Amino acid sequence: MPTVRLNGEAITSWDAFHDESQRLFGFPEFYGRNMNAWVDCLSYLRDDDGMSTFRLKPDEVLRIEVQQAEHMRAQAPEILDDLAFCIEAINDRYADYGEKPALELILL
Repeated sequence: MPTVRLNGEAITSWDAFHDESQRLFGFPEFYGRNMNAWVDCLSYLRDDDGMSTFRLKPDEVLRIEVQQAEHMRAQAPEILDDLAFCIEAINDRYADYGEKPALELILL
């Protein structure tokens, strides 16, 4: 299963979150560095749209692990909450297209 490991200790601001996301997910140079852009980049993981370095097979799931999640919750709780909300919204979007969820959030 493809996995992205976010470093919860390093994510203390929105800038840090977007830096880490762009690097780990392989978002394009023109990535908008906001949660709307984050959702857009991860909404077509089973298509060849070039918005991420990941391309999932029909039944595959991209696992997003937040390591040191308690540290992130203490330093940037709104980012962790928005991350969970957006993952759920993306999975709902996949369901609307008749596809299986594409993302799984794991807090470590």
